[in-house]
Order: sequence, then structure tokens, then C-alpha cells
Amino acid sequence: MKFPDYRPRRLRKNAVIRRMMSETQLTVDDLVLPLFVTYGKGIKKPIESMPGHFQLSVDNLKAEIEEIVALGIPAVILFGIPEKKDASGLSAFASDGPVQEAIKVIKDAAPELYVITDVCMCEYTSHGHCGIIKDKDVDNDSTLELLAREAVSHAESGADMVAPSDMMDGRVQAIRIALDQEGFQGVPIMSYAAKYASAYYGPFREAAESTPEFGDRLSYQMDPANTDEALREVAQDISEGADIIMVKPALPYLDIIRRIKDEFNYPLAAYNVSGEYSMIKAAEEKGWIDGEKVMMETLISIKRAGAKMIITYFAKDAARVLRA
Repeated sequence: MKFPDYRPRRLRKNAVIRRMMSETQLTVDDLVLPLFVTYGKGIKKPIESMPGHFQLSVDNLKAEIEEIVALGIPAVILFGIPEKKDASGLSAFASDGPVQEAIKVIKDAAPELYVITDVCMCEYTSHGHCGIIKDKDVDNDSTLELLAREAVSHAESGADMVAPSDMMDGRVQAIRIALDQEGFQGVPIMSYAAKYASAYYGPFREAAESTPEFGDRLSYQMDPANTDEALREVAQDISEGADIIMVKPALPYLDIIRRIKDEFNYPLAAYNVSGEYSMIKAAEEKGWIDGEKVMMETLISIKRAGAKMIITYFAKDAARVLRA
């Protein structure tokens, strides 16, 4: 095909034909909203680096859930900030922990809202790492038992899905075995399968109060330079029983999303992380960009790359645009 016989602009002439020819459709059903739940009462603490987001005590969840449901957002993912932290993160599986209590409140207020829980130890440990520390590093195998106990506690509280984000080897298998043994065969696992050691997580660490006390997470999160390794991680998690796999972050790793989609054609999520959100919000505040248009372009790019489910702090803003 060549000019003048082929004129691609014919199918861009107006909004109607552009909409009809659109190859990628973003809908509210693609969106998952992260929520940060904390201990105490009457708390709605703004997260300074993430405008529009808050640490919420469980008693303040109802109004938030009503808004989420009204916007048609189908799912949330919960992160907890406990009252007490210790070296082993034991409060992660307390029956009255903030996540466990939040699940119950959400399911009572809006049974149809799908509740996913983040399964990790970093918010609960005094050192801020994702498991048990031995010789100044996270000990993989002793951490698996704690992650399994946390996942079971979430299921017992009514979670619809658990999502391990720790990047310990073998955690999907350990969690699947524990869930099945406790009668939760129907609870799916969404694995943070390709989670990179990224600088884009900065605002999240303020929100979840999970900054490492020492060192970094390079010994367990993935090297940003690697792609083949991501395929091996995904293959392992699928073999261990993951129902959905995830790439995190999304924007710097669109190539990883596409490669995984092409290689496995497996249910795939992507996490549009805090740094991606905060950069757009900051540039919008400065008047440097049209924040709404950049938000939508960003989310469409993630969907176009191959993700079906997008975890994003933009969920409410995007839902308003999509429903307009």
C-alpha cells in the first residue's frame, strides 16, 4: 500500500471513525484501586507525595467504598499499616490487623466489590524488609511460612484474592499449599511475578511506611536490566499455581508486559506504581502537562502492551473520565 491509493488519514477524520477504529479499549473494569488502611480511629491522613490518596482507618473506609462502587471500579487492593512492628512482622497475620478488619468492613458494605490483598512483610517488620533477616539479608525459606500465614489470615477474613509481592523464591507454591490445606481452594493468587527493584516506588514507601531501615531490596527484587529473567520468574510462578501474573512497575517495563503476554498468553496484570502517578500529578500541578490526557494515554499504553488488569492510583480519576 502506498500514497495516494492508501491514505490512513481517511480513518482519522472525526471522533466517530477514530473511536470505531480504536484497537485498544480501556474500560473501568480494567482498573484496581490501591487503598492504604491503618490502625486507630478517625484517621484520614493525606499522603503528601501522592495527592488524592490517604492512609485510612477502618472506620473511615465506608465513605471511600461508597465512592468506589458508585464509580463502577470493580476491585481494590489493600495495604496495611500496623500499630506495632517487630523483626518478624508478626502483626501481618493478626486476626484484628488493619487489612483483616478492612476486608470485613468492605464485604459488609459492598459484597460485590472484589477485594485483593497485598501479601508481604515489609509494612509489618521493624527493619522494613520483606521477611526474616539473617546475616543482613532476607532469609528466603524461613519467610515463606510467614507469607503463607498472612495469606491464610486474609482468606479467613474474606479476601477474594491474595497477591504476594515479596519476591521470595517459592512463595506462590507455599501460599497455594497453605490456602488449600485450610479449605481456601477457591481463593486465587495474583503473583507479583516480575517485580523490579525500581526507584519508582518512592512515594509508596511513604504511604505504606515501608522504607528499609538498612540496605536495599536488590537481593530479591529484579534487576531493571533483565528481560529473560522475567520470563523465568513468570514460568516458575505459573508452575507453582499463580492464577494471574503481574509486572511492576508498568511504564518503564512495557516491553516486559508485551513479551510476557506473547510468551505465555496468561492472565496478566500491571502495576502503574506510585512514582508514575506522582510524576504526572506534579507536572500537572506545575501546569506543564494536561494531567487528564497524560493519565489516559498512560493507562491505554499499559493496556495496549498486553495487561488486562491495571492496578493504578488513577483509578478514580480514570473512572470519572471513562463514565463521562
